[in-house]
Amino acid sequence: MIETSSAVLLGQRARVDGVVRVGAMAALWLSLLMVTYWWVVDGGVQELGGWATGLTSLGRFTGLASAVLLLAQVVLMARVRVLEAAFGQDRLARIHRLTGFTSFNLMLAHLVLIIWGYAAGEIGRTPATLWDLTVDYPGMLLAVGGTVALCLSVVTSIKAARRRIRYESWHLLHLYAYLGVGLALPHQLWTGQEFMSSTGRTVFWWTAWALAAVTVLVYRIGLPLLRNARHDLRVAAVVPETDGVFSLYVAGRRLERLRAEPGQFFAWRFLGRPGWTRANPYSLSAAPDGRGLRITVQEVGDGSAALRSVRPGTRVFVEGPYGRLSPRARSRRKIALIGAGVGITPLRALAEGLSYAPGDAILVQRYADQPLFAHELQALVHQRGLFVLSLPGHRRRTDSWLGQGVGPVDDLQALLYWIPDIADRDVYLCGPDHWTELVKQTLTAAGLPAGQLHLETFKW
Repeated sequence: MIETSSAVLLGQRARVDGVVRVGAMAALWLSLLMVTYWWVVDGGVQELGGWATGLTSLGRFTGLASAVLLLAQVVLMARVRVLEAAFGQDRLARIHRLTGFTSFNLMLAHLVLIIWGYAAGEIGRTPATLWDLTVDYPGMLLAVGGTVALCLSVVTSIKAARRRIRYESWHLLHLYAYLGVGLALPHQLWTGQEFMSSTGRTVFWWTAWALAAVTVLVYRIGLPLLRNARHDLRVAAVVPETDGVFSLYVAGRRLERLRAEPGQFFAWRFLGRPGWTRANPYSLSAAPDGRGLRITVQEVGDGSAALRSVRPGTRVFVEGPYGRLSPRARSRRKIALIGAGVGITPLRALAEGLSYAPGDAILVQRYADQPLFAHELQALVHQRGLFVLSLPGHRRRTDSWLGQGVGPVDDLQALLYWIPDIADRDVYLCGPDHWTELVKQTLTAAGLPAGQLHLETFKW
């Protein structure tokens, strides 16, 4: 049973997270309403009556809305801890993707409409108008560079393109979005009348830009540098687990000040080796105890395989902790942990770090050949009363998340047989994308409320 003090803390966290979510979304919508109001009072609606003036007016409006959403993108990418805790990575990723593609489309509309409007609505004059605007208007050359950088970031984020790019390369290319937004600033402030035509607008835009810049400098640069200098993280040992899977133990100073929780992940860089500049996300596979951290890695590429040869004493640079797949998301006394393959790693940490009474926690582990952490989980069975349900073997069908030995029952029947009260539990889920989607469908069919399902897919 969750102790009274823990229940109170969870309630406080839930209220704080709710306030942050409402406040963040309200700030975004109010900003969009504010710039829309300024566009209207400047005659934006009246100008729609003419062809050329209407094109220019719509161009200004799409530029204003795009600027607000671009700044929101910067804040979303800055890994602001209070936002991470309140929204969780998966929800932030969805918001990030929605605002990103929307702002990009508005930016393209802004370019087309403004150039067309400045060309008096004549298609034939647009090339010459584009050249004149680029060469003669202050900041426009920088804006062109920013547009190219943003295009590179957006194009490589399309699912079809991203599947063909290594994660490390995609992550590096995605950072060009910062460059794109930064290069757009002079153009907006030097040539945009809606940005500087009144004291209120000047204060709004400079505050918005300053806030975005500060979040990047503090959360992406300052705090990571400070934390790593304080904690002096180093590899303590590399230990094999099963075929193709191994754990890295990391030691450091005053690690309790990291405030890491079971189930969370860090972005890891192991210094002094090729490719150390590229960060990779790995979840903690053991509950943090203030003395050390552990991650468990599956060899799925050159980068992860190379970590097996990392030597003890190697310096480690981390960013984080990140994610809401942690005790913070909990709202029910009983819990279910469902994982497959190496996706069991954050769930193993949660099984150790969460508070629960014997019989209140069940862990469902899918694996093809060898189970990870078999001895550690067995110890939790004896010490904490964790119930472990093993599902060995390859999947029986492509449309099922269960193993071959389950029998003819469907996924929903099997789940309700094993965990009849699944709808009354918090469910933590981690595994391959397609497998996870199948589990989500079964949980939904079992009546699990969306707010009680907690997962993260590392779309960060």
